[in-house]
Amino acid sequence: MKKRLDEIVEEAITALNTFEDHHDLMNLKSRFVGKKSELMGFMKKLGSLPKEERPIFGQTINNAKNKILDKFNEIEEKLKNLEYEKKIASNKVDFSMPGRPPLRGNLHPLTQIWREIEDIFISMGFEVAEGFDIEDEFHNFDALNTPKDHPSRNLADTFYIGNDRLLRTQTSTVQIRVMENFEPPIKIISPGRCYRNDKPDASHSPAFHQVEALVVGEGVTFADLRDTLNGFVVKMFGSKIRSRFRPHFFPFTEPSAEIDIACVNCGGKGCNVCKHSGWLEMGGAGMVDPNVLDNLGIDSEKYTGFAFGLGIDRITMLKYNIPDIRLLFENDLRFLKQFK
Repeated sequence: MKKRLDEIVEEAITALNTFEDHHDLMNLKSRFVGKKSELMGFMKKLGSLPKEERPIFGQTINNAKNKILDKFNEIEEKLKNLEYEKKIASNKVDFSMPGRPPLRGNLHPLTQIWREIEDIFISMGFEVAEGFDIEDEFHNFDALNTPKDHPSRNLADTFYIGNDRLLRTQTSTVQIRVMENFEPPIKIISPGRCYRNDKPDASHSPAFHQVEALVVGEGVTFADLRDTLNGFVVKMFGSKIRSRFRPHFFPFTEPSAEIDIACVNCGGKGCNVCKHSGWLEMGGAGMVDPNVLDNLGIDSEKYTGFAFGLGIDRITMLKYNIPDIRLLFENDLRFLKQFK
């Protein structure tokens, strides 16, 4: 048996020295030291030998097996090193080749318009004020002259958190907090995210963005409001886009109006975008109700003011001719890459 074991070792070493590839190497390992190999067959014969001979013969088999495995491991290590060297050689960097420019992202269209709106109003002398997304009913409704039975207070329209807390439905809350803490003159805008319990469709979203403005001072008139909004429209959409005011009602302002701009798609001629009216709604505005000023400790006999609110999402859609507000929130790279 020992003679045959020596022969098996010689055959294995000779075969391992002439293998072709890694697959062939693994086949040789299975052939000589695998479960069905002749070497392992000797292990099964140990039970038939006398007890005194078993340890010596078992040791002989293990020595033969270890010699084959040592040779196998040596060759496998060399093969790994050779494959690694080939991989390194294939990945060499040619420093004479021009570099690859890094990929750059771009601002979301909402962010672009948000920043442009801020820049326009800052150039007109406004300051930017920020507030809380979570508000109380006083700052979101009561201080804005909203009646207790107003539909906007219902659960169907507003996200209530509990304990007189809710997700703000408008950034007018920032205007209230500014008037609580600062004396006139006041001239601020308050951009931010708002929340309403709306079912998502082409023009509505439960989370959206607004920018609201407030000017309070002596001798502030509706003409100042008109000139401010008209100036914003020209800077945002160009001098060819006309704007108009329509009477409306808002609890916070009196008198109140809505501002429309000529359709950016057809220039006011009438198309499917503007439903053939030639006009697109942009936001609400008006003179601050004297009750609001008085409730916040501002003398309405001395000071007047105006306020307006514009949808940042709406302005983005008008600016870029985006037909559906949901496109702004789906994070589709095919859509977003158009606004580099």
